[in-house]
Amino acid sequence: MTHDVKGNTKSLTASQIKQVERLFARHIDSSELVPYTIAKEMLDLATALRRMVGIVVSREGKIVEVVLGTRTILYLPDLGRYRITDSRLRRLRLIVTIFPKEGAEALLTQDLITDLEKLRLDAVVGIAWRKGKIAAEIATLSAVVDTNGGVAGTTAQRELIPDFIAYESNFAERMAELEVELIGIPKAEVNGRTRAIIVHVSPKSRSDIEASTNELKELARSAGVEVVEVVVQVRNPDPRTVLGKGKLEEVVLNCLRFGIGLVIFDCELKPTQWRTLLNMTELKVLDRSMVILDVFAQRAQSNEGRLQVELAQLKYNLPLLSERDSGLSRLTGGIGGRGPGETKLELERRRSRDRITALEKRIEQLGVQREVREARRKDADIPLVGLVGYTNAGKSTLFNKLTGAAVLVENVMFATLDPTKRRVFLPPVSQEDVYDRGLEVVLSDTVGFIRDLPEELKNAFRATLEDLRHAQVLVHGVDCAQAGVLQRMGSGQGILSEMELPEYLPIIVAYNKCDLIEEDQRRNMESSYPAGVMVSAVSGAGVERLRKEIRECLLQSAALNE
Repeated sequence: MTHDVKGNTKSLTASQIKQVERLFARHIDSSELVPYTIAKEMLDLATALRRMVGIVVSREGKIVEVVLGTRTILYLPDLGRYRITDSRLRRLRLIVTIFPKEGAEALLTQDLITDLEKLRLDAVVGIAWRKGKIAAEIATLSAVVDTNGGVAGTTAQRELIPDFIAYESNFAERMAELEVELIGIPKAEVNGRTRAIIVHVSPKSRSDIEASTNELKELARSAGVEVVEVVVQVRNPDPRTVLGKGKLEEVVLNCLRFGIGLVIFDCELKPTQWRTLLNMTELKVLDRSMVILDVFAQRAQSNEGRLQVELAQLKYNLPLLSERDSGLSRLTGGIGGRGPGETKLELERRRSRDRITALEKRIEQLGVQREVREARRKDADIPLVGLVGYTNAGKSTLFNKLTGAAVLVENVMFATLDPTKRRVFLPPVSQEDVYDRGLEVVLSDTVGFIRDLPEELKNAFRATLEDLRHAQVLVHGVDCAQAGVLQRMGSGQGILSEMELPEYLPIIVAYNKCDLIEEDQRRNMESSYPAGVMVSAVSGAGVERLRKEIRECLLQSAALNE
């Protein structure tokens, strides 16, 4: 069986290559890291050839690869995919000759340490001549212990050996102990929740970045993801990789060190960026829109809601179908790959377009049916009141308080995706007015708003919010206990303005969760923010005043239309 020397063989003679090939015939005892005789042979070859010489050795002591580099760089052959979130080692070690820099103590470069961590090698050993002796530096992985005494991840541990001939260690025993030590490394999924890193790249201000990443963390939590770390780089996004090269390498290493298999980018990735990131990181990569789509897929309950989610998924993922590589297989399954449209991601573009056409026709038919139902409500002369606002602002809790219904309430984004309607009786404004018997209205709870939606998701929003075109009054629910109230209100108003609602449509701002802020904050909001009603959907504070405001707006609207 012949063995090929990999790497930089340029300008070498046949006899020189044969000298290097002889390394394949050497055998190393499983208890030895590398025999002194083989280390000396490699260094003599490196000196004669004026280039780095490396060998890849199996746990059993067989030399499986021989590689040549330049004087400063050694490129390893393909040893297979990174061992993402795997506590086991690769059972291979790298021995490499080094031409040390003047005055430098360490022998191993950062690139070699990165290879150790990425490939989960047993060890990387750098050997060099120093003062007539063979010096060595050994790097192995080591467990990082958290505050509770558990294994939080791994790091590289380095050991310098000034005189390698005196080095004694049982390598097999050391590896057995290390693998036991690494067993507790966190997995990519713990208790059904995927572990992820969020990445944000933009030249925005610190406050804008914090607001955006906090929102994405909430979205990820709603999708069943545990965010382990948030990485921020203040710069214009790289057109190819979004992150800068060094920062991307740092992200990959952190994922390897701490058992993380998912990276979520706080932006919308272009198809070429998505493909490049997948191939460079060998991790599962999602963007903000993919996470929102996944939340939509989990929350849609009605037939129409599921159709809208599938349509949005297909339209968003259609450009990705041209990126025919292993990336698509890493997208399917779990977050970003579930819901009615999950199996469509790997269909051919033609079949996807056919499905999109069929879905659009079906949704259009359902829209006609909705119009018929709306006409019946109008004939019964029952006003419609729409409850809108930012996601997770407590709209469903407020809806339940106003109607006595039991709509699902969760502290997650997009807990409500399908519109819910209930009849509600608004009591008389004045109990002394015997002619005022109150007013019956239909209250509609709608999907929450969110900033920076892609066009496909905006279209899904429009279909879901279609009922608002027929509303006589809107109640805009705002979470006044969260930072960035005005920004969230602006996002909601922007979506409403795109819907081309009637200009005269009155909007009542309901500052919800007022029980969670201090009295001075409440007074400041009442004087500084747009006029509205302070309410607490949990305690019921201000709810009666809100009912009266709705009633007065409806009466004024009716008077204007007469």
